Amino acid sequence: MARVRVRQHVNPLSHKYRQSIILPDWEKVYSKVTQPLHLDIGCARGKFLLNMAPLHPDINFLGIEIREPLVIEANQNRDSLGLNNLHFVFCNINLFLVTLLDSLPPGVLQGVTIQFPDPWFKNRHLKRRVVQPELVNILAQYLAEGGKIFLQSDVEEVAKEMGDRFLSHPSFKKQHLDLWLAENPFPIATEREIATLNKGQPVYRLLLKKT
Repeated sequence: MARVRVRQHVNPLSHKYRQSIILPDWEKVYSKVTQPLHLDIGCARGKFLLNMAPLHPDINFLGIEIREPLVIEANQNRDSLGLNNLHFVFCNINLFLVTLLDSLPPGVLQGVTIQFPDPWFKNRHLKRRVVQPELVNILAQYLAEGGKIFLQSDVEEVAKEMGDRFLSHPSFKKQHLDLWLAENPFPIATEREIATLNKGQPVYRLLLKKT
């Protein structure tokens, strides 16, 4: 399958990305819809989940991505692997996260990953960053008690902002004593993480728990 070429960064506040989410029939997507769910926000080409899903058939995985061609490609790759515990959805998460989570069985969300989100360095673009206070509040409401959130970035400023926003909410506690988590707790690394480490550059990680 030819690799789809898309823009690396898209503005989530533009009118183009404000179209409503199209929700699937979850009973047709997952063979066991009430299994624990892991949500990967900003999944890009979905390689992380495509490799995680076969390792954990007792967990349903859901990737969210704002670039629709990547979602189409990821679902095609999912189909070619015959995975019935994985799905990808085209969605602007900052607009339709509640709609998405309301459509799922209650209490299934037990894990969230946000890995290497667009940094949006300019001050006037900071509102485009994915981890906004509203997203934190929503995840605090829907994530099951004891659920985990894993954050990582190769930009320290972005990782710190993400962490600060979650830790400012009373529902979330850091699960390590050091400022940053030394190792990725998952057996699969994203393409961006591999590339960053291969260049000898640091990755800033945080693991949080809903208490």
